[in-house]
Amino acid sequence: MTKSTFNIPGMDCPSEESMIRLKLEDVAEIKQLEFNIPERRLDVYHTGGLDKIESSLKSLNLGATMAGSEHCEINPVSGDRMQTKVLWAVLAINLSLFVAEMITGFISRSMGLVADSIDMLADAFVYGLSLYAVGGTVNRKKKIARTSGYFQMTLAFLGFAEVIRRFTGFDTPPDFTMMIIVSLAALAGNTLCLYLLQKAKSDEAHMKASWIFTSNDVLANLGVITAALLVLATGSNRPDLIIGTIVFALVMRGAFRILKLAK
Repeated sequence: MTKSTFNIPGMDCPSEESMIRLKLEDVAEIKQLEFNIPERRLDVYHTGGLDKIESSLKSLNLGATMAGSEHCEINPVSGDRMQTKVLWAVLAINLSLFVAEMITGFISRSMGLVADSIDMLADAFVYGLSLYAVGGTVNRKKKIARTSGYFQMTLAFLGFAEVIRRFTGFDTPPDFTMMIIVSLAALAGNTLCLYLLQKAKSDEAHMKASWIFTSNDVLANLGVITAALLVLATGSNRPDLIIGTIVFALVMRGAFRILKLAK
């Protein structure tokens, strides 16, 4: 067995990890991939096909360069059943938060809550894609990714349109009390997700990616809470629209990355 290490400067989030996984899917010599997103590093365990691996990585234009290769032994991956249970739990929590935030977002007239709900839905797509596509063909994975990417992009476009309408009109400020209560509930849900992912004690890349997604959700929840406090202080809907725009932009960025992945 050979372990080849690649430095990939452009790999800064789980979306690039998914792109790389799909790109290397048809390299039969690859036995395992280990991603280190914070350090922008990928370890490839393989029995040959190094030239194909290297050319595939470079074709993604993420700046991949090989740092070196060495002979090694590899331990089989374990704990799949525990990881699957955790991912199903995180998926259920994200879908529940999506429904709750979407409904209360419309009731409270908060674009921040609506945007955060769509961000939750986008995360649920990622978890669902990972679970549904296990053992499937590359074409099936790409088809699912493409569908989720276009759907996510459509929701983001509709969100941007509504934000523009409210910016140019004289809309009533959102209900900051409901914004805070629902965001605190979402924060509690995401904290539970982090606890479950941490409890799994897995160093595998897809579990780390899930942890990163959920950490970003926590930041979005805090952003909506901050916007609600600013609405209270100013009596304006502008803070809510600004945080909504930021979250919609993040959703759109994720959609473009998913579509790039599906090519």
